Amino acid sequence: MAKPKDISRGSFIRFNGELVNVIEIEHRTPGNLRAFYQAKMKNVRSGKSAEARWGADEDIDLVRVEVRELQYLYRDGESLVCMDNETFDQLYIPVELFGDSIDFVKEEQVMLISFDGSTPIFGEIPSHVEMVIDYTEPGIKGDTATKTLKPATLENGTQISVPLFVDIGDKIRIDTRTRAYVERVK
Repeated sequence: MAKPKDISRGSFIRFNGELVNVIEIEHRTPGNLRAFYQAKMKNVRSGKSAEARWGADEDIDLVRVEVRELQYLYRDGESLVCMDNETFDQLYIPVELFGDSIDFVKEEQVMLISFDGSTPIFGEIPSHVEMVIDYTEPGIKGDTATKTLKPATLENGTQISVPLFVDIGDKIRIDTRTRAYVERVK
């Protein structure tokens, strides 16, 4: 058992009998009341969000998970086939562990997978990826002053919004958490 001060963002705990991932946790001391810890969590199995408050001396069931780096090889139905670069074992990882960020997965990309025993429970791709624009309307030369966006299709078919000056064939960096254009890559 652990205390709330031992919990940090990204920790896995058992809350109401379910395995949850801590998204955010903060220590609060409101006025003349007792201090407490407030956390926002996401259920690993269902994806539902939850919030909780604990006193400083309450016990929390901290779950130890193994985090491994796996290299994405290809997609097989509703699973991603990934390879462990140390043992060269191929593992099938369910697509739903990645949420919306699955749209930015590319072959040979290294990702972090959390395991509870031998069961994969959480998947995370890098926060920024570089991809090539496959199609977008022609760019307007010199139009860099406004923040107007236009739709663009990436090399894997995913659609995002990009600035007007981005053209077909440009390599761009994308924030996978917000699905937002960051910059052009040279």
